[in-house]
Formats: sequence, C-alpha cells, structure tokens
Amino acid sequence: MTELKPIKGRLLVAEPSILNDKSFNRSVVLLTEHNKTGSIGFIMNKPMKYKISDLVPDIDCSFPIYNGGPVSQENLYFIHSVPQLIPDSVKIAEGIYWGGDFDSVSKLLVSRKINTKDIRFFLGYAGWEANQLAEELTEDSWKVMENSYPNILTTSDSLWKNKLMELGGEYQIWANAPKNPSLN
Repeated sequence: MTELKPIKGRLLVAEPSILNDKSFNRSVVLLTEHNKTGSIGFIMNKPMKYKISDLVPDIDCSFPIYNGGPVSQENLYFIHSVPQLIPDSVKIAEGIYWGGDFDSVSKLLVSRKINTKDIRFFLGYAGWEANQLAEELTEDSWKVMENSYPNILTTSDSLWKNKLMELGGEYQIWANAPKNPSLN
C-alpha cells in the first residue's frame, strides 16, 4: 500500500499500538489544516455525553457534541457541508467545510433548517506543531487514509474499526479486538 501524505481532507487513523494514549486511542482525525507551521484536525468518532443545548442554552437542539481533541477543549468548533447557509466557511475538501459565522449556525439550528447530516460540533481539536505530525507518522502512530465517505458527518462511532478493516491484514484482527485487551 502506498503511503499517503497528510493533507487537508485526509484522515489520520490511529495505529492500534497507541493503546495508552487516552486522547487518540482508536481515533480517526479529519485533517482540516496541514502546512509547514503545523496541523489541525478533529476526532470524528468520539461522541461526548453533551448536546449542543447543554453548551449553548439559547439553542434548543439535541445535536451531539464530539471530543475534537485535547487542545482548547473549552471552545466549541464545527465542521459542516452547507457553506451556502453558513457565511465565512473555510473549505477543507470537496463537500466539507470548517467553521463560519456562528450566529448564522444558531439561527439555522433554532429554525431546524440544518440537521445532523449537515453539521458536527466538537469540544477541542487535535493540533500538531511544525514537524510534530511528521515525527508521529515516522513512529507509526498514524496511518494516513483518503476520506472515502460521501459525507463524513454521517459516520458512526465505529469509524476506526471500519478504517482498520479497509487496511486489511493484521489490522482486521485489531479492528475486532476489545477496547481493553487486558480484560479479554
């Protein structure tokens, strides 16, 4: 398999060997930025017990909140597929955008003009300083994979398992292993 380079819109799939990393164990990160100064992304498969209305009481909406990563977990972020409805969105890849005007998002949520297939919210993000991600890739902490989903916002919590199954071979064994192998 050809090793892909990390670029915006690709996925970082945590290697099974990073079992002891609480933040990234069994994670799939959507890269939203990657350049010589660093990288930013959001963990796509770690829902939290919070809903948007828990964090923004003015928005009566039960959209789930995801753990986006260990950086700035006091801040709310979002990615979406509706740039025509959310001004100031930043394109990540075809059909997927980051951020934009939150007042517009609030109005869209209150008026029920967007749904969970259109937007996903995160507390925190995953961030790497210059060369940090390259080092982690050299250490085999991550596999870089194409985002093959027509709408990554509709993926489930089993995203990590699904991506390992795509890798095949020994990864299929890890995909079906219990979260804590010592309890096996």
